[in-house]
Amino acid sequence: MASTYTALGVELMATGENAGTWGTKTNTNLNIIEQISGGFSQQAVSDSGDTDLSVSDGSTGATLAHRMIEFTGTISAGRNVTIPKDVQTFYFLKNSTSGSQIVTFKYVSGSGSSVAIGNGETKVVFATANDGTNPDILELPSGDVTLTGTQTLTNKTLTSPKIGTSILDTNGNELALLTATGSAINEVTLANAAAGNSPSLAATGGDTNIGIELKTKGSGVIKAEDSGGNVSAVQIAGKETMWIPATAMYGPTTNPADAAQVETTATRPDLKVFDFDASTKQYTQFTVAMPKSWNEGTITYQAYWSPSTTNTGNAIFGLQAVACADNDTIDVAYGTAINITDAGIGTVEDQQITGESSAVTVAGSPAAGEQTYFQFFRDAADGSDTFTGECRVLGIKLFFTTDAANDL
Repeated sequence: MASTYTALGVELMATGENAGTWGTKTNTNLNIIEQISGGFSQQAVSDSGDTDLSVSDGSTGATLAHRMIEFTGTISAGRNVTIPKDVQTFYFLKNSTSGSQIVTFKYVSGSGSSVAIGNGETKVVFATANDGTNPDILELPSGDVTLTGTQTLTNKTLTSPKIGTSILDTNGNELALLTATGSAINEVTLANAAAGNSPSLAATGGDTNIGIELKTKGSGVIKAEDSGGNVSAVQIAGKETMWIPATAMYGPTTNPADAAQVETTATRPDLKVFDFDASTKQYTQFTVAMPKSWNEGTITYQAYWSPSTTNTGNAIFGLQAVACADNDTIDVAYGTAINITDAGIGTVEDQQITGESSAVTVAGSPAAGEQTYFQFFRDAADGSDTFTGECRVLGIKLFFTTDAANDL
């Protein structure tokens, strides 16, 4: 009785057959079984047509008798790789072809299901041989993440995964961009919450004091929305302004500017001003309890004024300040004055606004809760002050920097 062969080429010897060669044939069978169990083979795929994998009865080396098959070659369109309809086993298949094309693994004939393997993908498939006419090849869920291709993870736990530069949404669009920092020790921690509590986004890490920076682009603002749909901009620490009108100022005992009210035309705006003389250095003063959110650094200012003549000479203004704490003496010198020069515009009762000054250092040791005293002046005695009329000062705008969103 002659030998028969399995679908993958293992020889099944009949009783009394192959005397003298039984050992050799058995060794060949064992080698074939070893190939089927864990062997690796490469199979070239070409544009000439389907690639048919066939069995080699009683011999090793048949591609379809290997557990892992890697498809190679260059193709310009999708191609099929086929196996005989009686093969029943599972394979690891990798598409390493050039040309970015799909390789479809299927039975040689019939309308049973097949498995498409994208370029660069690795898939686990099972050839069922479940029907003599239309057998199916099924894709098995591997549960593995490959370096290429698209994977869907369900109920998988990723422990400290390394993510590249972006996270995409289900449409493949960028949802979040990630920027790596060398030797980073600080990070953001997201935490969910039990009933009655709120989820949190917190700054954590190795440093003792860690802030969180939220940056907008262009003129964009940061907004918050409550459960009622009410939207408001979020207060952000940074540069703030404070308007000090002339009515909030007072003239000191020595060399004060003159408080005045100037009528332009009846029923039109009157000007509440301090008139600064054209020949004498004169002053006004005011006080501010600066907000707790102030970073206690330098300040800058702009002067708002109106000319009393058509002269176009230069007027020189200055500002100086000193901070006093509880139990400090108020009889203390102001800090260094910072001047601004502004030329007359040539029209009486026109609005003039100076440029922003350089930094004014507040004398003393500014701290939260202290009173800050300011002195504003026109230095008409300076030879560079050439404006020949009185400068009618309407007020000044202070610029200061905060390091907190509010005064809590």
